[in-house]
Amino acid sequence: MQAEIDEKDVSAFLDVYSRVEKEISKVIVGQREVIEQVLAALFAGGHVLLEGVPGLGKTALVRTIGRVLDLSFSRIQFTPDLMPADIIGTNIIIESGGSRQFEFQRGPVFANIVLADEVNRATPKTQSALLEAMQERTVSAGSQTMALPEPFFVLATQNPIEMEGTYPLPEAQLDRFLLKVLVSHPNSEELHEIIARTTGNVEPVVDRVAGGSDVLKMIRTSRAVPMARAVTDYAIRLVLSGHPSAGSPSEMVARYVRYGPGPRAVQALVSAARVRALVQGRLNVSFGDIAYVAPSALRHRIILGFEGQAEGIPTGDVVGDLLKRVPEAEQ
Repeated sequence: MQAEIDEKDVSAFLDVYSRVEKEISKVIVGQREVIEQVLAALFAGGHVLLEGVPGLGKTALVRTIGRVLDLSFSRIQFTPDLMPADIIGTNIIIESGGSRQFEFQRGPVFANIVLADEVNRATPKTQSALLEAMQERTVSAGSQTMALPEPFFVLATQNPIEMEGTYPLPEAQLDRFLLKVLVSHPNSEELHEIIARTTGNVEPVVDRVAGGSDVLKMIRTSRAVPMARAVTDYAIRLVLSGHPSAGSPSEMVARYVRYGPGPRAVQALVSAARVRALVQGRLNVSFGDIAYVAPSALRHRIILGFEGQAEGIPTGDVVGDLLKRVPEAEQ
């Protein structure tokens, strides 16, 4: 049974959200939609994957969020020689009173916000070290299972997989990111502002505006936003229509898709759409909220077949096709 939403909690949510967004904008130029989607994932309690070519401010955005929120922050630079123990930690031998014993040395994953920088430059074995942490919020080492701090977010950046020195992320790990957000190139006006902010002698200063308890409360508030059965049905039909084994898949899905999105895709649509509704000043989720978050919630959960890969079909095009073909109200 879903808890009723409190108007005071909604007011507090919007106040903190606007202050966080304002502080981020002191450092990050433009990219309004990217910031909105990253914050939607955070305040829904999920992880985010940011993809774009080098130099677009992906790392700067995550670091700025780490400075604005009063949470512990760690950065892991993913490289081909990075090992799983470099992420989760390892047992070391401690000598005390003439005896030796093992003690677990915690790795950088034990933080509220973990920046996994250029995550697809590490090998699949190392990338998979984040699987348990992202889903269960725990880390297992030997017979020990340790809880990660709450809240816990992985904000990962990656370069397009066509670039040299990258490895594709395992599908199981991709599925654990609530949203995959594409970072685009800035326009002319934004480039002028970037130059002014980054090549002058005054560095933007941001304030910490929210702590862990604030973030956890905002997550609870977003989850209390009501959603009509018809809107939930729309989200489910979008996901099911992405499967080639569906009753009557579209021509694009039948031709190019090998595997469609799973249950986590519906969870992502619903969770992110609830935050979107709150930010828009509504206490109910609309069909438009689902459609707005669909590209970021679904693009990394669609696996193309051989023909789709050979023709270089972007999964975002498949999502666009679903949005055109799936009606809001069931026929």
